[in-house]
Amino acid sequence: MTPVKVGLCGAGMALTSYAQRFPVLEVQQTFYEPPRETTLRRWRADVPPAFEFTIKAWQLITHEARSSTYRRLRTPLSDEERTQVGGFRWTPVVERAWETTLACAAILEATAILLQCPASFRPTEPAIARMRVFLSKAPRPVGVRLLWEPRGPWPDDVVRGLCEELDLTHAADPFLRPSLTPMAYYRLHGIGGAGHVYTEAELARLAETVGAGPAYVMFNNIPRATDAGRFSRLVRRDGPNQ
Repeated sequence: MTPVKVGLCGAGMALTSYAQRFPVLEVQQTFYEPPRETTLRRWRADVPPAFEFTIKAWQLITHEARSSTYRRLRTPLSDEERTQVGGFRWTPVVERAWETTLACAAILEATAILLQCPASFRPTEPAIARMRVFLSKAPRPVGVRLLWEPRGPWPDDVVRGLCEELDLTHAADPFLRPSLTPMAYYRLHGIGGAGHVYTEAELARLAETVGAGPAYVMFNNIPRATDAGRFSRLVRRDGPNQ
């Protein structure tokens, strides 16, 4: 595997053009409202066989219905179902959401599924217990890595322990905390906000953090394509990136 892969969280351009610039894409649509099968198959057909997709798990798994992200949800939920989503609750609606996520991953031949948690998901005993139950019951496809991005005040020892116990890869913003697993998955949200443009000094710091990998470096700020291109060139100066 390539030691360091650089890509974007959301293409922001035609997929065929994107695949000429980057080797990996993190699909965002699967989080808000999973696309139709025909759309997913078109995406897979539009890129070379070696191109890599990672996807975000459907928000019904991780985010409660009061989350502002549900404004982009088109699938109808009953009042009862709205009490059963988010926080890794193993309920029929969450189980179906996981099945849908797995179906998307299979069509795209995704190599990883990201479980991104809201900052409101705190390291409490009930929350951790729900995580354990979910990951003991949720089918895991062979060869697909599960990524976990906890946000908020999660202690390093708790994150590291859960990743080891549950076979998870720690996803993190490297300017907030390091990844705590051998395979690093970095998501750069922008320092102080999504509009942030990373400076040359910040990209140099990032290159030091990433080192020789193995790592994914996925830019999620608004000027992400430009910043990721600059970082790719910086990494290539020190060694092959792709």
